[in-house]
Amino acid sequence: MTKLSVNINKIATLRNARGGNNPDVVKAAIDAQRFGADGVTVHPRPDERHIRYNDVREIKKIITTEFNIEGNCTEQKFVDLVLETKPHQVTLVPDALGQLTSDHGWDTIKNKNYLIDIISVFKKAGIRVSIFVDPVIEMIEGAAATGTDRIELYTEGFAKQFASDSHRNGNKQLAVSPYIEAAKKTKELGLGLNAGHDLDLHNLKFFKQNIPWLDEVSIGHALICDAIYLGFENAIQLYKRQLI
Repeated sequence: MTKLSVNINKIATLRNARGGNNPDVVKAAIDAQRFGADGVTVHPRPDERHIRYNDVREIKKIITTEFNIEGNCTEQKFVDLVLETKPHQVTLVPDALGQLTSDHGWDTIKNKNYLIDIISVFKKAGIRVSIFVDPVIEMIEGAAATGTDRIELYTEGFAKQFASDSHRNGNKQLAVSPYIEAAKKTKELGLGLNAGHDLDLHNLKFFKQNIPWLDEVSIGHALICDAIYLGFENAIQLYKRQLI
């Protein structure tokens, strides 16, 4: 079964736009798991423009499902937070300071020694580690050498090509082909496999059908946008159906 982890960053963005505590991010985490999500994902950034560091601490107190914290591990503040809260999984993302959204995976060859060191810090604390990787065979092989437990395939490229070629069914396969090859290599090397970025109700089922051994998807922006029209509970259930 492929797990659905709901990223609640956008709920924090809405709260922060007005001040106060509406919507309540901690309640959103409680409701996400109550509505059937297999996990909750947060991505705190140094400027705390959406999820705040204290949100992470408060969510940790109430979480009963899997907790995944994404972020830039070159920021010591992030490393300290993860070690303090001890989530089930930490996903390491190579963001630049102030970056709008994650837009590329790790160069696992160039950063091999750094990744080996930082991954060992989290694993010694009993935290499963996943690292953000592009669908490039060399980067997958490099990831295996770092000691990570899983990789998360960065799926924006798939989503963009899938959408642009949606009227030509044959080209959907072209969109997913590099991800299938990357997923096969990941499986061959004995790593767990996650995926995320721009997956939605239009493309998720196709992606899952082509990579049935996918462990987990992390979805935030699209799911929260759908929830505006469909309701939070209904949106979560609709996404989970795509993964059956």
